[in-house]
Amino acid sequence: MSIARRILVLVMRTSSRLLLAVIRLVSLFSRKPPYLSPPRDPLLLTPASVLAEKIRRGEVKCSVVVQSFISRIREVNPTINALVYDRFDEALNEAKAVDDLVSSRAHDEATLKENYPLLGVPLSVKEAFALQGMPQSSGLLSRQSLRSEHDAVVVSRLKRAGAVPVGVTNCSELCMWYESSNNIYGRSRNPYNPQHIVGGSSGGEGCIIAAGGSVIGVGSDIGGSIRMPAYFNGIYGHKPTPGIVPNDGQFPDAHGSRTELLCTGPMCRYAVDLPLVLKVMAGKNIEKLFLNKEVSLHKLKYFSMENDGGCLFVSPVDKELVEAQRRLVKHLEAELGVSVQPIKIYNLRYSFQIWSAAMSSDGGEAQNFADLMANGSTMWPGFELLKWMVGLSNYTLPAIGLAIAEKFAHLNPEGNAKMIQKAKNLKEEINSLLGFNGILLYPSHSKIAPKHNEPLAVPFNFAYTGIFNVLGLPVTQCPLGLSEGGLPLGIQIVSSPYNDHLTLALAQHLEKSLGGWTPPGSI
Repeated sequence: MSIARRILVLVMRTSSRLLLAVIRLVSLFSRKPPYLSPPRDPLLLTPASVLAEKIRRGEVKCSVVVQSFISRIREVNPTINALVYDRFDEALNEAKAVDDLVSSRAHDEATLKENYPLLGVPLSVKEAFALQGMPQSSGLLSRQSLRSEHDAVVVSRLKRAGAVPVGVTNCSELCMWYESSNNIYGRSRNPYNPQHIVGGSSGGEGCIIAAGGSVIGVGSDIGGSIRMPAYFNGIYGHKPTPGIVPNDGQFPDAHGSRTELLCTGPMCRYAVDLPLVLKVMAGKNIEKLFLNKEVSLHKLKYFSMENDGGCLFVSPVDKELVEAQRRLVKHLEAELGVSVQPIKIYNLRYSFQIWSAAMSSDGGEAQNFADLMANGSTMWPGFELLKWMVGLSNYTLPAIGLAIAEKFAHLNPEGNAKMIQKAKNLKEEINSLLGFNGILLYPSHSKIAPKHNEPLAVPFNFAYTGIFNVLGLPVTQCPLGLSEGGLPLGIQIVSSPYNDHLTLALAQHLEKSLGGWTPPGSI
């Protein structure tokens, strides 16, 4: 390492530690929200697939199920602030319609299952997606009064499959930060410890599902916005192979090269529900995957990488996360009789730089982030930063910072071109390594859920998830129990394009053998 690089590393790490120390000192004097009690109602502890089956068979009324989830939301939401706008009355009316359909016996159970695979299942939706009658501001004050006149494609498909939306959930401003906080709805708080973040941008989704207020949800992911919230909240999230699930109907939508990075996918409390929800979301595109193909887990190739190799911009991986990954490796080797090969992929150390270059390689097609923030008016990021310092800006600090950083991203075209080439090489290397039957185990993040505002000191830690958006690989985030401090641990399960069935099968296996989601407040 050169002397200049050593000095840069020292300066970055010192400034980061100082900022973290200040944030933690401030948090000592902040009001401590109460912890949640675990859900007790058995209906709240039942997978979506089982709930739908019970409703179709008439074993439980949909109105009872939906009311149970509404009651849980009312119990926990004052603490976690996850669901930001409800449609409880509409949901109860739709639940009654489901009960009337079942009691009419106009269709037998098999027909109901074919036509309505999610019949009566409560559903939450990220506020960035259009849900008829609901706000779709994406945390932007200038869109505060907007109400959706239609449903996003995935929302429409889930509703046609019988799911009952209960409301929309919080996200970061314009969905580009990994703490879900904005100037309309405020901040969402982790159900395992409200002093910690829920992740972003689909943070409200991960939070309300983990807290027992929903069982399945809709998320989007351009740099880890499904997987980070799923990890921080101890649930499952799947970023599909790009192009499988339509992104239409969300704001902001992707343009130019960013369309290859943005993915819409399911967030679920139970791994067993991931394939079911993914099939509904994908529609006919599901035929491009192999979800009905039986997976022999003991015949797969397994690889494990415990860190990114030492990225200059990203924090080292927490010891507890490394230990959890090593326990998982031992578990797989003992239970499946496989050999998990430790590997080092050199170019993963450039994950943040590669993602940043990919986001700015649009050739002018993608809308400028500052223009999105301005929403039809004019916005000067530098001036907004000054306004923010005196409490006069309408925007959050992370959004302002991103708008400023975006202006610098285009100043180094040669460097960006090198990173795009590294991305191509990396994609070829990993696809060759995994083939059609390989699995890569990789950290979900470098840190266990940080306290509020701490991401400001380590803004690039999302690189552990963002790199797989650039590479176009399917990834399932899988919980691995709780840390010594009671916060979720997790792992990313990665495979090659169109082999989503491999990561989903392993996630379901681990749910059965290791336990999956742990209710908050139960330990």
